[in-house]
Amino acid sequence: MSTAVNDHSVDLAIIGGGAAGLTAAIFAAQSGDGSRRIAILDGAKTLGAKILVAGGGRCNVTHDVVDVVDFNGSRNIIKKILAAFSADDSVKWFASLGVELKREEGGKLFPVTDSARTVLNALLRRCDQLGVIILTGHRVTEISLTAERFQIQHSHGSTFARKVILATGGRSLPKTGSDGLGWQLARQLGHAVTDTYAALAPLVLDPSMFHASVAGISMEVSLSTFVAGKRIDHRTGSLLWTHFGISGPVVLDASRHWVGASETRQQPVMHANLLPTQSFETVEQWLIQLATARAKAAVTTMLAERLPARVAIAVLVHSGIDPATVCGQLPRDARRNLVHTLTALPLKVSQHRGWNYAEVTAGGVPLSEIDARTMESRKQPGLYLAGEILDCDGRIGGFNFQWAWATGYLAGHAAGKS
Repeated sequence: MSTAVNDHSVDLAIIGGGAAGLTAAIFAAQSGDGSRRIAILDGAKTLGAKILVAGGGRCNVTHDVVDVVDFNGSRNIIKKILAAFSADDSVKWFASLGVELKREEGGKLFPVTDSARTVLNALLRRCDQLGVIILTGHRVTEISLTAERFQIQHSHGSTFARKVILATGGRSLPKTGSDGLGWQLARQLGHAVTDTYAALAPLVLDPSMFHASVAGISMEVSLSTFVAGKRIDHRTGSLLWTHFGISGPVVLDASRHWVGASETRQQPVMHANLLPTQSFETVEQWLIQLATARAKAAVTTMLAERLPARVAIAVLVHSGIDPATVCGQLPRDARRNLVHTLTALPLKVSQHRGWNYAEVTAGGVPLSEIDARTMESRKQPGLYLAGEILDCDGRIGGFNFQWAWATGYLAGHAAGKS
């Protein structure tokens, strides 16, 4: 979709046509009297690639309960922004756009059609109804201030705008068009940018681990991440063993803490409790009791009552124990080594899987540099920021889309009204 701007001049230019940018455009257009010219400029040939791939192609629009604790960043500021446009507001807004949502186990909200295309089409249709100009294939390279107007240099020349909303995203999923350029534009206009790194990313394990032998198995675990002996993150959830390492919700949520520490050379360590409701003491006592009560039963058989069978075998081999060993013949040192493996398995993480697999970016423009009531820059009047370009990232489950809708609403409403 592309519409020419004949005089290269608009009232509001929105850089980036993803979730936050489209939302900002809609609310900006609705806030005015219809006479303002609003344009979205995006380097991609078509908009919404990240929306279409989200949630396995179904788009996890938001979560039924959204709280500031679900996010990383300046939480006092995040709380104000989320309060201005809540998850309930998102549900009502999408209903007004013709997109009904359904709640799934765990609280995730998806379109009833189970298609992300439903979400994207509704946003594009509303933009079209409101007369928003959409300029695809317009990669912005520079923004400067000239005679109280912003001059936007792009691949088709330049466009002037009275106001600008930066909604360029971060670096996650670069094949969808996110390459971090927005931070360069923000710096040109006086903003700082905190260190950025991948979040919600699968993790690659050292080949010495047993992950390849149990690939495809999902199980409940607790993950703890440590730096210099201090636990910096702890969470429980579903882990998926893969051919390259580990993934699944609990791993994706924990990844931003491991990656963040690793990027700053803090040498993080991650441990997994494969029996998340059990402690070292309770598991050891269980094995001691088995040595008497079921002395002739294979340890593998006993473990398979609490773990997937393939994982039980892999854990024993990893612990240096013959899977055929019976409970009554398990030496004390071997037993304690096995308990350590079960309750605090060191996961030899070598790296995250790369930006092509990271779902969101941690870091960005500090929230202290924007007005939380309007998303307007404190550095440059007339400039607004929304979405992933900001230093805020949420856990998996629709929280990052909620951040996009909320910041897009505030930025669009304020820029269109003023």
